[in-house]
Amino acid sequence: MVIIAFAPKSSKILPNIFCKKYKHCAVMVQQGKDFLLYQFISRGKIDIIKIKQRDIAILYAHGWRFIYTPYNLPREFPIKTWTCVGLAKYAIGLHALSVQRPDALYKRIHD
Repeated sequence: MVIIAFAPKSSKILPNIFCKKYKHCAVMVQQGKDFLLYQFISRGKIDIIKIKQRDIAILYAHGWRFIYTPYNLPREFPIKTWTCVGLAKYAIGLHALSVQRPDALYKRIHD
């Protein structure tokens, strides 16, 4: 199961200008009782952060939203992508060119 996390804030300039409600997205997978969060930093740089269920509750309280999907991660995950949305689309196997912002991704997989 892949979890896509959506954040309302970003430290980057362009998402704060062009994105509306959600400015960033991240990919999460469960590993035992813990979770691995694949945080997109820049092209070719992805940090893997180990978090617990309590951390998810804290993120939720700060405006993050989580969508649970029935997909499994591809074998060669993570790959070099240009954006956080590209990483999330690759994780769930979505090939829609119209989805370029976190808001569009949220709407596509939430509906």
